[in-house]
Amino acid sequence: QVRLVESGGGWVQPGGSLRLSCAAPRTILSVFNTFTMGWYRQAPGKGRELVADITYDKRTNYGDSVKGRFTISRDNSRKTVWLQMDSLKPEDTAVYYCNGRTATVSANDGSWGQGTQVTVGS
Repeated sequence: QVRLVESGGGWVQPGGSLRLSCAAPRTILSVFNTFTMGWYRQAPGKGRELVADITYDKRTNYGDSVKGRFTISRDNSRKTVWLQMDSLKPEDTAVYYCNGRTATVSANDGSWGQGTQVTVGS
């Protein structure tokens, strides 16, 4: 298991932006460089869903509800991944979790951060 540290959540008005960060400070760089990193979210009363993920070679994948509004990126040298969230909507309100895994395991079997709350409201 890898320790993942998230930051950047908070409250924002609809249409606003937030940027989430996830770092793996204790992970060996060569190991981090093999990871697919992802962001998942869970709203009250709902299951956890994929927001976006990015492979070690920076191929990206987005959930349908966030395409065109959110951008995932990573800097392997800093062992950090970001989620830029623009044009936020109330339905984006959720706890956002960072996930890290190798290519041979599912996200459920990967490492998870502690979660950061994002609230979009007026």
